[in-house]
Amino acid sequence: MINNEFINNAKRILTSSNTIKISALVAFTFLMTAVIASQNYFFQNIIENGISKRDIIAQKTLTVVDVKRTEQHRKEVASKVEPVLTAAEDEFIKTNLTTLENSIIQIRKKATMNSVKLEELGILLDLSGNPRKDFITTFLLKSDDTSVNEVFDKTNMTLDKILRSGITESDYEKNNIQQLVSNNIVSNVSRRQISIISALLEQIIVPNLVVDEFATEIARKNAMNSVKPYEITFQKGDKILFEGEPVTRLKRDALRQAGYNVYELNWQGLLAIYVLVFLATLMFLGYMKFFEKKFLEPRYLAISSVLSIIMGLIAAVMPTGFSPYILPIPAYMIIMSIFLNPRVAFIATVILSVVLAIGAQYDIQWLITFVLLSLVSMITISRIRFSRRFDLIRTGFHISIAGLVITLSIYLLEKCLIDVSNILIVKNSVLIFLNGILSSIIALGLFPVFESWFKIITPYGLAELADHNQPLLKRLQFEAPGTYHHSLMVSNLCEAAAEAIGANPILARVGAFYHDIGKLKRPLFFVENQSYFGIENPHTKLNPRLSKMVITAHPKDGVEIAKEYGLPPIIHNFILQHHGEGLASYFYNQAVQEEGIENVKEEQFRYTGPKPNTKETAILMIADAVESAVRSLKNPTPEEIEKIIDKIIVERLNDTQLADSPLTLHDIKVIAATFSRILRGMQHNRIKYQENIAEEFGKNKIVMPNKLLDEDLENKIKQLEQRGDEDKD
Repeated sequence: MINNEFINNAKRILTSSNTIKISALVAFTFLMTAVIASQNYFFQNIIENGISKRDIIAQKTLTVVDVKRTEQHRKEVASKVEPVLTAAEDEFIKTNLTTLENSIIQIRKKATMNSVKLEELGILLDLSGNPRKDFITTFLLKSDDTSVNEVFDKTNMTLDKILRSGITESDYEKNNIQQLVSNNIVSNVSRRQISIISALLEQIIVPNLVVDEFATEIARKNAMNSVKPYEITFQKGDKILFEGEPVTRLKRDALRQAGYNVYELNWQGLLAIYVLVFLATLMFLGYMKFFEKKFLEPRYLAISSVLSIIMGLIAAVMPTGFSPYILPIPAYMIIMSIFLNPRVAFIATVILSVVLAIGAQYDIQWLITFVLLSLVSMITISRIRFSRRFDLIRTGFHISIAGLVITLSIYLLEKCLIDVSNILIVKNSVLIFLNGILSSIIALGLFPVFESWFKIITPYGLAELADHNQPLLKRLQFEAPGTYHHSLMVSNLCEAAAEAIGANPILARVGAFYHDIGKLKRPLFFVENQSYFGIENPHTKLNPRLSKMVITAHPKDGVEIAKEYGLPPIIHNFILQHHGEGLASYFYNQAVQEEGIENVKEEQFRYTGPKPNTKETAILMIADAVESAVRSLKNPTPEEIEKIIDKIIVERLNDTQLADSPLTLHDIKVIAATFSRILRGMQHNRIKYQENIAEEFGKNKIVMPNKLLDEDLENKIKQLEQRGDEDKD
């Protein structure tokens, strides 16, 4: 009993939707990790614990930068760069000198005793340790104004010369102010004045040259960048590694150029790659959850996973020496854009590019190139017209041009900083140009395969289904011609309305083509086909309940036929939902008349649904009813057409048949106006030709194939064409 309960709980947990989702996430991340890590197989075969297990011979000439020596030389050059000094504090120093001079003058002018003045001057001037202290104070207090002003003037001129030559921190720290004064003293200065000038300047001088850290750093970086890299060349046939030799950074770089992936993937490396893949997957799923929820269905996630794994496999098995610029990232972007949308494709491409760049050790230029190219591709692909497949090839060409421009721009900028091989630039530029065109061709070829695998219809698949030579449409044309003609009329209404409200016009048109294929099972039970075959309405001999069963079965029959012919699930929605849970009112009213209203329930005469849940299927429901109603009228006026459209829409709203659809009231208003415009055009009147013209057509005959009619008749036809009231339809 306990065991059975445990088994049942385990089954319930294992089969729950959350468990399945988590299992799928873990399976994908493990598989993607294994794919990315597989490219390290070759390196693991030749290196063990950092020691080469065998000789490695260069299969081509390799030029490798000795990064260690280059960096060491760059540091040495940078250390020899003198700090960049910038002038500062000049005005501050001059202001201090002016303030000092004014203070001395104020002390001289005071009507106090000399002892007080000496005390104040001692506070103002720090002359401790100066052997000529008494002389300086006596001169400043007792000399005449002319002598003092002369000293002040020469002090200012000397300060200007000192500031122009500059005062560094080292000058100030060494206390070489007297030496600075002596070196910059103006002419015609006596020895006594020099001592006073020095004493005054000692009070106010501070360094006016400070180190500009930013300018110094730039100077050092420029010096480092000017150092040419130390390069080591391995000629074809040279040994890159000897057996038993430690693998240095230089040798690792050489192995990387030779085509080896130089990750030593122990369990820590594998864990790091798994964490990277897991986080990248969570970021993608998070974006989908918050911004593109409708694409969280298993089929959309499945195609995203398969495409990502395929891209990882291509990167892993790429032959040695191949440039990563040939990776068909644009093909991945195009396929994701068509099956999901360009925004999702851009996010997925950026995340995948980052994972591949880290896992496969692609350089930063490659990553930047493909991130920018993905952005351009997103904009370009969103402008594709799906009526012609060649437009996709043209889009691939545009992607190629964008890739070429981006690659050249990055390399030319890099060439300003370091030496880049012109051969490498040309090679990668050509590869990325070819990549865009080839990717569009690859994507075009894979669309039918992925449509079949994942049951997702693309605009190209819809365009194929819209071909009237499709076997199912041909069968509808011959077996149920009235239904076929009705479907064509409805498709025109649906396409115009969908385009007017921003829905998918191609999907709406194709869905309308196939919405009534269930009538193929019993075509003669539907009134639009009875007149064509000239038969009596078989419902006159049937019970209303039986007639209702025949009529309301056509959506279910249609899905069975759609599955038989391999129509995608999205078309099934149009077949099932175009009547929703609506009432088969004709047979309901007939049953009420025969059995009494108390014996008949509406639920017994309703379609099985479901109700329309997209804009396109909701448009089809209204268009289907409107076209049938208008067709039943003889020469309806525009007012009658509008009344019928409004009546049908109000009935569907009151019956809550549009409750599950995302249509807004504004959308419904636009749909009604569009239907009215299209139906007025369909119901136009034709002119009656004049009898004499008709007689002329009867009299004059074509002489032989591809010959013109006789001259008389041609002239009459030209006259007719010139008449402004001729109906050219």
